[in-house]
Amino acid sequence: MKTVLLAGGLGTRLREETEYRPKPMVPIGGQPILWHIMKTFAHYNQKNFIVCTGYKGEMIRNYFQNFQTMNMDFTVKLNDRNSLQTHGQIAEDWTVTVADTGPTTMTGGRLHAIKSYVGNETFMCTYGDGVADIDIDALLSFHKSHGRTATLSSVRPQSRFGVLDIENDGQVAHFREKPVGEGWINAGYFVFEPRIFDYLNPDSVLESEPLSQLAKEGELMAYRHEGFWQPMDTYRETVLLTEMWEQNQAPWKVWQ
Repeated sequence: MKTVLLAGGLGTRLREETEYRPKPMVPIGGQPILWHIMKTFAHYNQKNFIVCTGYKGEMIRNYFQNFQTMNMDFTVKLNDRNSLQTHGQIAEDWTVTVADTGPTTMTGGRLHAIKSYVGNETFMCTYGDGVADIDIDALLSFHKSHGRTATLSSVRPQSRFGVLDIENDGQVAHFREKPVGEGWINAGYFVFEPRIFDYLNPDSVLESEPLSQLAKEGELMAYRHEGFWQPMDTYRETVLLTEMWEQNQAPWKVWQ
């Protein structure tokens, strides 16, 4: 089964980093967040990836093209590029297709562009800028159980702020530090049947008409993820994820 990674957006809310690189290449603990996402899927033996690039996509292309030399010691005779010799062994036995899907293409348009790489089979899809300890096997089992066109994963996000319960006279009855919200939101981590392409065109925004139409037709189901999920939309969130990794408190690190 293939996993599509949407890694082409502009990342305008993370301008401190994305002025120089695409958001999926922003590092956490020395590796881009895209690598962390892929490690999660690979932990569940999902190792065949299609990376949809766009903004500054050449950096993603170069990362995978030069993955060995960027992650291993090597010896090379400088006047003979064919003499390159790497030392050790790469742990990531992944197959990666890097597809240029355009610098300003919307999410649904990026999916539409890689239809030929997916083929006529069930596939997974997620964004290239968020991590989670989601159980991929359970997600796939849920998708297979209902037989609909699409499954999205849903989470109840934690509030950024503490919440006060205030009495009429101003007395604080309860203080709740960053509670989990009651509503569910889309966390990415989709599973699609190939008929999803019937809902897409080059200008599609996946989260708009395609998913709305699927919901109207009863073809969209939600897998409830009760565990950890954290997008990386702001510099503050980049710092948060980096601190969690460096303190060995990264819940999304489900691999050994």
